[in-house]
Amino acid sequence: MKKQIIGVLLSMIYYLVALPLAGIAQESTTMESSIGENPDAPAVIDWAAMSILDLDTAVMIALYDNPGLGAAAARVRQAKAQVDQARSTYWPRLDANVVGDRLEVSNNAFRANLDAIRFQDPNATLDNPRQYYNADLIASWTLFDGFERNFSNAAARYGEQSSTAALNDARRLLISAVALSYYAAQLARKNIAIAEANEEFNQRQIVDAEARQRVGTGLLTDVLNFQVRKNEAKTNRISEEYRYEIALYGLAALMGLPQSRLPAHVDLARLMPETSAELSEPPLDNLITNALDHRPDIQQTRWDIQQTEAQIKIAQSGYYPKVVLAGRVDGEQTDTPNFNQDNFGNSLRVDLSYNLFAGGFTRAKVREARQRQVELKKRLEDLVLRSTSDIRSAAALVTTAQAQLALQRENTQLVRRTRDLVEKEYNAGQASLVRLNEAQRDLITAESNLALARVGLRQAWIELETRTGNILAKYGPPDGP
Repeated sequence: MKKQIIGVLLSMIYYLVALPLAGIAQESTTMESSIGENPDAPAVIDWAAMSILDLDTAVMIALYDNPGLGAAAARVRQAKAQVDQARSTYWPRLDANVVGDRLEVSNNAFRANLDAIRFQDPNATLDNPRQYYNADLIASWTLFDGFERNFSNAAARYGEQSSTAALNDARRLLISAVALSYYAAQLARKNIAIAEANEEFNQRQIVDAEARQRVGTGLLTDVLNFQVRKNEAKTNRISEEYRYEIALYGLAALMGLPQSRLPAHVDLARLMPETSAELSEPPLDNLITNALDHRPDIQQTRWDIQQTEAQIKIAQSGYYPKVVLAGRVDGEQTDTPNFNQDNFGNSLRVDLSYNLFAGGFTRAKVREARQRQVELKKRLEDLVLRSTSDIRSAAALVTTAQAQLALQRENTQLVRRTRDLVEKEYNAGQASLVRLNEAQRDLITAESNLALARVGLRQAWIELETRTGNILAKYGPPDGP
């Protein structure tokens, strides 16, 4: 009889669980997603074979090795584990328990117990202390819980999507920081080259001035002037080398490199002239539309809103009854742990519980969840407005940077031509030393401003791509989140 009851119980659990779990397993396969790369596996870079670090490589290393991004990826894995926890509630629960109890009663209680059993059997004996053993196996399955499991599972899935969107948003901001830092380092590197060229120019003038002085056609003041200008150029070069070194430390920290240092032999790519794409007009309307649909922080808020919708349903499950099917096999034995078939009994029951009154607890939970949803919807409205404003401002900055770059490029060409003419006139004795100093100073200033305008344009594009979220498609991992 016992075996028949257990068989009926297991058969009921099998058939009642098989259908819903088959759907869950299929959904689990469909919903399974990868976060792109394993943040615990650092990027494999052959630094010994690398001499030039380009921006794409710097971004790739940062996406693998930046510890802050690794923390965001860990939160995604936590959310995936929470989904598995929610799905586990669809399965029946099986618990095994074994208890061993040693009981020693007082002498008075022992004598009273002994007298009680000898009243029926004068030859009966009683041990003190005595040992009691109990073993049971309990199978239980929740048949109905007001759809709480369904909506808990949905809330967990939305939470996973929200965490993935948060990871993408962390990627977006990290890529932006790496690119801005990279361009700042490139600017310092370009200014070093400008200062070195200024040193070389003044060194050539020193040699020429000393030659003229030796033959009696030049003045010592000219030699001293060019030496002073050379020292000023050297001072500027040292300052720019310091800025370059500091920029590299910041870039290396974003890339997650040990001790925030790039290998000594690795240099950055040179600052190249602007491309036609960088001089094109930003398609503002398309950028705004795309950002509102795909920007990770906006997506995250939308997933959070859907999660609160599921949380409202979870809170409302308190209005429904709960039905649990449970089966139990238990056995008891005294003085010895050796159980046999005669020691076991079994039970099968269906429990239905329904809360009639809890002081308004369920209603308050529903109200709390709804207000949380209202909060997130208002936050989304604010985020959309701020994002639209930021994109328009960033697009205006790109347009302004394009115009400034065009002017600086033209101005640098004019100033360079002027300096070359003044240099020829000075060497021919037709221009003063003061005029040559001014022309060279104007050229250095113009070249520095041109480099700043180029970097400013690229940083403006990075800002616009960050605001729209397109920076993920341009520099992010190819496999996506």
